[in-house]
Amino acid sequence: MIEPDVEKLLAYVAKEATRYLEWTSTAPVRSPRVDEVAASFDIKLPEDGEGALAPLQEIFDKAREGAVHSAGPRFFGFVIGGATPAALAADWVTSTLDQNVGLDVCGPVASRLEFVVVAWLREMFGLPSSWGGVLVTGATMANFTGLACGRRWWAQQHGRDVDDEGFAGLPGVPVLSSGYLHGSSHKALAMLGIGRNTVRKFARDEAGRLDVDAYGRALEELGGAPAIVIANAGEVNTGDFDPIAEMIDIARQHNTWVHVDGAFGLFGALSPRTAPLLAGTERADSVTSDGHKWLNVPYDCGFAFVRDVSYLAGPFGVSAAYLRAGEDTPNLAFMKPEASQRARAWTVWATLRAYGHSGYRAMIERHLDLAQRIAARVDAAPDLELLAEVKLNIVCFRFRPPEVPEEELNALNERLLDALLADGRVFVTGTLYEDKRALRPALVNWRTQEADVDLLVDVVRELGAKVLAT
Repeated sequence: MIEPDVEKLLAYVAKEATRYLEWTSTAPVRSPRVDEVAASFDIKLPEDGEGALAPLQEIFDKAREGAVHSAGPRFFGFVIGGATPAALAADWVTSTLDQNVGLDVCGPVASRLEFVVVAWLREMFGLPSSWGGVLVTGATMANFTGLACGRRWWAQQHGRDVDDEGFAGLPGVPVLSSGYLHGSSHKALAMLGIGRNTVRKFARDEAGRLDVDAYGRALEELGGAPAIVIANAGEVNTGDFDPIAEMIDIARQHNTWVHVDGAFGLFGALSPRTAPLLAGTERADSVTSDGHKWLNVPYDCGFAFVRDVSYLAGPFGVSAAYLRAGEDTPNLAFMKPEASQRARAWTVWATLRAYGHSGYRAMIERHLDLAQRIAARVDAAPDLELLAEVKLNIVCFRFRPPEVPEEELNALNERLLDALLADGRVFVTGTLYEDKRALRPALVNWRTQEADVDLLVDVVRELGAKVLAT
């Protein structure tokens, strides 16, 4: 049914959304009532509807205590960005227009806009202009897309079209990486039939840093057999990078497809301070990143770039009598995992048009500065310990009162993590780094400022002292 007063409905949403975003500027990030609020939605399906306004009112009424306020400036968990005003508004427009860009005939403007924004992103990241790419749902599907192209290339080296004929009779696919390999790559390899546990990881320490010599020997031992190499730009515990240029130098002496997972680290290319960490990326075969991380567009959005765009047609081609193929304008349904797909290009185009290359460079560099500010405060605090060099936007540290013995610190920091979650003023996630339980705030939200990161350190020390006392 058509709602009789769409204008009033959308005006209500705009007003309440504005109030919500203003409130998140200083509000606690997480309420202790989130589980209770979530349970309150579990009701019997109504026989008769109440109209569109009633459910929207309930959502907004419960959002302050029911939502984790990741749109706000004090959410430092995982690597989750917010949504810039331009991207948020464009996302509303995207839903209003409701274009399915899988086939050009269904949404020609939005479909062709994807090729525009891929070119903009490619330029921003310093990738060659001859490359192609697509927008997908996030880092996992971006890695899936790039590695699917790598799988096709690998099978061609064996004289097989794996996408038409399958794996039968082929050897296992050699995949090599460092200990920094992310779970999304494991998941993509599982979905591709290569296997998540087949990856050979060459690490020289518990942190996972690449053992370059062992990696080189392993490629040499393949004797020219084709292999896939995964280099990691931005490791999730510390923001560290594999030595990408060196990995590619060695890989190019052998028969390899090189994939670079740059879910958030690829944005380091925007700053002269961190661009050297990505040296060599332009010589890879596929590169991926996320839009809902450092680009700050709404969920969900990711990017997959490939040196030879023709490889996308193998795993993702589709045909049926009712589909229009072979036209001058490529159909995105034949180039990536989704057939039907949301017009993600609107949000990317709008935010890049609104703030430009320089605006994003300034945001990246502000986050780099804020990460260093946290690190400096951690170093100056007698009860905190920095566990790794801060190379990008993640700060890995722990609560370490001098009177607590080493063997008790993991349990103490585990309790501190629970206390932070219950307190809710800031949101930070933890990790296990070199067998040490740690905090690892990640700075990617465009709204985050000095006061927000200072509050983070203050709250950690305050709650740490309380946990220690009990």
